[in-house]
Amino acid sequence: MWDLVPWSPVRDRTWAPWVGSRNLWVLVVGRSPKEHRIGIPEFKYVANMHGDEAVGRELLLHLIEYLVTRDGRDPEITNLINSTRIHIMPSMNPDGFEAVIKPDCFYNEGRDNSNFYDLNRNFPDAFEFNEVPRQPETVAVMKWLNTETFVLSANLHGGALVASYPFDNGVPATGTLYSRSLTPDDDVFQYLANTYASRNPDMKRNSCRIKTGFSNGIINGYSWYPLKGGMQDYNYIWAQCFEITLELSCCKYPRKEKLPSFWKDNKDSLIEYIKQVHIGVKGRVFDQNETPLSNVTVEVQDRKHICPYRTNKFGEYYLLLLPGSYVIEVTVPGHDPHLIEVTIPPKSHNFSALKKDILLPFRGQSDHISESNPLCPRIPLYRELEGHSAATKPSLFLFLVTLFHILFK
Repeated sequence: MWDLVPWSPVRDRTWAPWVGSRNLWVLVVGRSPKEHRIGIPEFKYVANMHGDEAVGRELLLHLIEYLVTRDGRDPEITNLINSTRIHIMPSMNPDGFEAVIKPDCFYNEGRDNSNFYDLNRNFPDAFEFNEVPRQPETVAVMKWLNTETFVLSANLHGGALVASYPFDNGVPATGTLYSRSLTPDDDVFQYLANTYASRNPDMKRNSCRIKTGFSNGIINGYSWYPLKGGMQDYNYIWAQCFEITLELSCCKYPRKEKLPSFWKDNKDSLIEYIKQVHIGVKGRVFDQNETPLSNVTVEVQDRKHICPYRTNKFGEYYLLLLPGSYVIEVTVPGHDPHLIEVTIPPKSHNFSALKKDILLPFRGQSDHISESNPLCPRIPLYRELEGHSAATKPSLFLFLVTLFHILFK
């Protein structure tokens, strides 16, 4: 039902020391913890990439205990484990966590890793060059993302109370002239952030009592502050995984007696957020001989990604979508796009997205994909790009608000 695995960036399946001789550990909870099963989406939580932000680390340890002790006793948790493969990394920066000697609410030496790099500024960036040396922890996570078909994720932080969604960085094509940077899936990201924040009373009302632009506990990352080399943008662009960032505590390293209250405030949100991996549509793509096709582009017609979302080595695709009607465009090299109409029902049924297998009317290539989006280079991708989605185009109201601020601030 569960399996504990250390991740190393050095050699496949060989667990080597980290910067400070500490491994990164991932616990996998599911009916098939050691390997992916077709039709079962992959979900992950990652915490403590800033070593001094300790609340997320503790919450994920509580979550592990909660899941494994209620399996078979709680129908909701049992169904969730039956239908989902859940990966939990309590600490992405164990060296930083151990470096905290005199905990402080606002700043500690353990924020960075042992090489003094901020891991949430260390990933390739789609909007500008990020030439900092890639750290072992970052490399390990990037390799991990290439080994699994992750669909949904959250990255747990501390120091504020808000659910932040992509993009963290941006260019005019994504809406930065209007103090935001939006993905083609902005409706889904706002829904995901609201799903978490709405079940956390302190997050919803911004109990940190600091002046922010948070609305009901959520904010677009760029609107809060631009960030280069962040993990959530990397997940969405290169790993086909929708990730949001959860800021879970006003104090980064609170006293231990406060921890039970954090679990009480976040338990329902943590569980409900995992369930969202089952929204939208999923399935497999086959050629006329019913051979599953890997590395085939499968995207909604009016919300294409700058790194096209492709089927995995089993021919699977997963698209997170809100209820409504969509046209899915399937593209195989050398053939015209194949269009499929789907209607997502108002509510997912039995912890499953709408299942829609696609049979193409020709014989295709069945070469397995070797890595996530191999044709998408890890360099700035959004330069000189026109607006890629209707979501990035400003409304008249937003234009007038922006003009007002320019003229009268």
